[in-house]
Amino acid sequence: MTDKHLSSQFDSELSAVSTRVMEMGGMVESQIHTAVYALSQFSEEAASQVLEIETRVNLMEVEIDRELSSIIARRQPTARDLRLLIAISKTTANLERAGDEAERIARMVKSIIESGEARKLPSSELRIAADLASGLLRKALDAFARLDANAAVAILKEDDLIDKEFGGFVRKLITYMMEDPRTISASLNLLFVAKAIERIGDHSKNIAEFIIYVVKGADVRHSSMEKIESIVR
Repeated sequence: MTDKHLSSQFDSELSAVSTRVMEMGGMVESQIHTAVYALSQFSEEAASQVLEIETRVNLMEVEIDRELSSIIARRQPTARDLRLLIAISKTTANLERAGDEAERIARMVKSIIESGEARKLPSSELRIAADLASGLLRKALDAFARLDANAAVAILKEDDLIDKEFGGFVRKLITYMMEDPRTISASLNLLFVAKAIERIGDHSKNIAEFIIYVVKGADVRHSSMEKIESIVR
């Protein structure tokens, strides 16, 4: 078997596993969209759908990890190919965790509905942050599909907007609880929802960092934005 044929087979395997990651990302996106809908409408049915998707997401993560282990064992990749396989593994882990956060939102929505305080809580203000987080994950997946380091830098910057939305919402929610202590229990559930949304943004940010790792060969985790921009330029 020629080296060219081996290379072609390896490229095909890389393409197949990358496609699986995009499929998993689509499932997690659906999970997040459904969780946001459950929150906006306080829909117990939508919250239950999120929990059902979670099982499939977890199974897909295990399957992709198995495929990656097989490829590494058989092909023994080096340099950029190895970085790509590592990044795929890290990306699937972050997608699974983003799905966990969607599941957490769904469970909190169910708890809020059971409390009977649903319509009294300022949940609509979370929609902005939730939409930002969902959009950021979509951009991260698009950038990963193209291995676009410049798009990855833009994602890192945009994550700061979600953090600011989270901080602003926490301050408003504290004021709300102080004005009506009877809502403290349900409001704390809403606080956990806000934190879950923020973490979805963090997982998108992590994926963006792995894109830069693949393209530039540099681990930019915990680096300043100035340093990251200089690496990508």
